[in-house]
Amino acid sequence: MTAPLLEVRNLRTEFATRDGVLPAVADVSFDLGRGQVLGLVGESGSGKSVTGFSIIGLIDPPGRVAGGSIRFNGEELVGAPPERMRALRGRRIAMIFQDPMMTLNPVLSIETQMVETVLAHERVSRQAARARSIEVLSRVGIASAAERLQQYPHQFSGGMRQRVAIAIALLHNPELIIADEPTTALDVTVQGQILYEMQKLTRESGTSLIWITHDLAVVAGLADRIAVMYAGRIVEIGDAGEVLDAPRHPYSRGLLDSVPAATAPGQRLKQISGSTPSLLKLGAGCAFRDRCPRAGQACGTMPEMTALDGRSLRCHYPLDAVREAA
Repeated sequence: MTAPLLEVRNLRTEFATRDGVLPAVADVSFDLGRGQVLGLVGESGSGKSVTGFSIIGLIDPPGRVAGGSIRFNGEELVGAPPERMRALRGRRIAMIFQDPMMTLNPVLSIETQMVETVLAHERVSRQAARARSIEVLSRVGIASAAERLQQYPHQFSGGMRQRVAIAIALLHNPELIIADEPTTALDVTVQGQILYEMQKLTRESGTSLIWITHDLAVVAGLADRIAVMYAGRIVEIGDAGEVLDAPRHPYSRGLLDSVPAATAPGQRLKQISGSTPSLLKLGAGCAFRDRCPRAGQACGTMPEMTALDGRSLRCHYPLDAVREAA
């Protein structure tokens, strides 16, 4: 078997606040194979985006990667010099943000931004860089790419701007793309188109993809594996079909049950009781224990990540393989 493209081990990312140190990511570990799609799901504030920013080296003070290891193609990224991370970002690791205007400069034409992105990493002519930009824009479904290249971000719709941001991420055929909820603000039709194009592009190019989302419906048809995060930790990770069909962690079950499509017409929508706890006041036990219908005495201690039926799980009282009601 070939080695994983990305190996994350015991990652911990902290932010210093007036009230203390906030562990946004605590003890996160996973592997990502070449050409594989990992769906990283969970509620807002669960640490999904911070995990992605940690991998690509975009954690700024007062935040810091406080521990753990991130190995990309065998190379350790934690503690790597800033110039090395700049060389990797965009060229071999790319990120697609939720808001395309975090990628696009409103006062520069699309052509300027794409051509300069190519020239920042490769010694090619501007003509060659422009030709590549046109080709990539066409790949993400933008018609009349040569003409649209000369326009500015405000001349594009929200969906088109996101396609441009995806095109910029694809300019160098990166080995890894981290997509941070890039379709959240888009309508369902455009969302479906972009998901189809991303799935097609990863299959054709062999690029690995981490898709960060709170929407389980999005990753259902996209991801090969799913990692469920809660309060800064992965609580369940495994094959996408198995996690979605028969989740073993009560939180994973709760997320699935809270999807409106899972509730019969006329019945009350199921929901997870309570709210996400403050990361500053988690205590020593399982962070989900106050919201979990299966919580017991053992939940006063943090469960270790253990292997169970082909997946990894962090729970003292896991659900049975057959469906149990949450």
